[in-house]
Amino acid sequence: MMNVIIKPILTEKMAGQGEKLGQYGFIVDRRANKLEIRKAVEQMYNVVVESVNTINEKGKLKARYTKAGYLVGRTNAVKKAIVTLKEGDKIDFYSNI
Repeated sequence: MMNVIIKPILTEKMAGQGEKLGQYGFIVDRRANKLEIRKAVEQMYNVVVESVNTINEKGKLKARYTKAGYLVGRTNAVKKAIVTLKEGDKIDFYSNI
C-alpha cells in the first residue's frame, strides 16, 4: 500500500484557513484519490473529514547560469489536498515537536 500523505503544508495562509475555516493542506501521493486521502487523514489525526479538494501542480521550469553553462531543469510535480474538517475538529501539527 502506498503512503498517501507525504507532509502537511505549513504556511501562514494555511494556518489562517485552519483557524477560520477548519481547512488543512497536505502534499499527497500523486496517485491518491479523494477517498484514500479522506481515509488517511481520518486515521492519522483522528478527526472527521467533511470534504477533500485536490490540486495537481505541474513542476516549474527552472534555469540558471553556472560554470558548466546554462542549466535547465524542472521541479517535481506535486498533488496537494485541501481537507475540510467537521465543525469543532482541529489538527495541531505542532503538538508533537
